[in-house]
Amino acid sequence: MFKDKVILITGAAGGIGSATAQMAKKQGATLILHDRVESEFLKNLAKELEAEYVTCDICDKKAVEEVVEKIFIKFSKIDVLCNIAGATNTKPFLETTNDDWLFSYNVNVLGTVNFCQAVIPIMQKNKYGKILNIASVRGYKQGSFANKLPYSSAKAAIINLTAGLAKEYATDNILINSVSPGPVNTNIAKKWSEKELKHNSDILLGRIAEPEEIAHMICFLISDKASFITGQDFLVDGGYLIGNNN
Repeated sequence: MFKDKVILITGAAGGIGSATAQMAKKQGATLILHDRVESEFLKNLAKELEAEYVTCDICDKKAVEEVVEKIFIKFSKIDVLCNIAGATNTKPFLETTNDDWLFSYNVNVLGTVNFCQAVIPIMQKNKYGKILNIASVRGYKQGSFANKLPYSSAKAAIINLTAGLAKEYATDNILINSVSPGPVNTNIAKKWSEKELKHNSDILLGRIAEPEEIAHMICFLISDKASFITGQDFLVDGGYLIGNNN
């Protein structure tokens, strides 16, 4: 499905990122894996998948541009960009500071913007591209969580950004969609408080998602099977938003 496709995945050392990388590799992709810093996990994953890897702070526009330029010099194209890197913070609204809000928007919104601005000109030259952004159930009004308002509002911005970008670049044959996962079994889930565990347990399917279940949707949307889908956000939440307590 991804033969001859060059796919750049940000946040590849995380649960959803690494699951997406492994799935795309099985389907023939040439991968470039990104994470903020070089780690043993990132290096081992790149070796396992016979992939290149790059590191930079996604909030640093210049560093992102330099990384993307190196990728372009080596591969002459980037067919697919998966913006999976992100971060969350938890704090009651009245305790949040400007730094809390700036952190959430810098990582979750500007990080995505920086990679899109660096990669879209390459896709325009090739008249082809797929971009997948990670939003969240928290970006919906039903899923907004009282102790995660900076994160919730940032993810709402991603859903809006995705739609706007899809409108702007449709004539360049660049298809842009987002996925909004519900609670997922990642390292972040292992740090949930008792209140968060209770809040995240209200899922119709009775469990949280595994990263691979999100990766399946991602790989479909970045494939040519999704050739007539753009500007959409897809909930993959096991029925979380229509649960009894939301």
